[in-house]
Amino acid sequence: MSLNKILLIGNLGSDPEIRSMPSGKKATQFSLATNRRYKVEGEIRVDTEWFRIVAYGRLAEICGDFLKKGKSVFIEGRMHTRNWIDTAGQKHYRTEVICENMRMFGAKTNGDGHEPHESDNEPF
Repeated sequence: MSLNKILLIGNLGSDPEIRSMPSGKKATQFSLATNRRYKVEGEIRVDTEWFRIVAYGRLAEICGDFLKKGKSVFIEGRMHTRNWIDTAGQKHYRTEVICENMRMFGAKTNGDGHEPHESDNEPF
């Protein structure tokens, strides 16, 4: 038995980049930062870990439409390492998180990426 599952909560380090693959399917990628806070001799320290997130299909479109740099999100997915050889013959490796589920945190935005002011909200 094996399991390849990763759960992350963090903030986008970049706006999603959306593109179309040769098949016509959409793909998007963005960076995600997670922070770990801890104390050493009474001093609070923070370690930041960066992840490259990739989403495909309808989820890629949703990420491209609603996520912006700084937005807090929950990402559920799997780790994937791909490799390629560049034109100089050098082999490269990249480890990514393939996003299978995404949840946004925080206030809703008003379409321009900014959170609405209390006066912008209509009463029910």
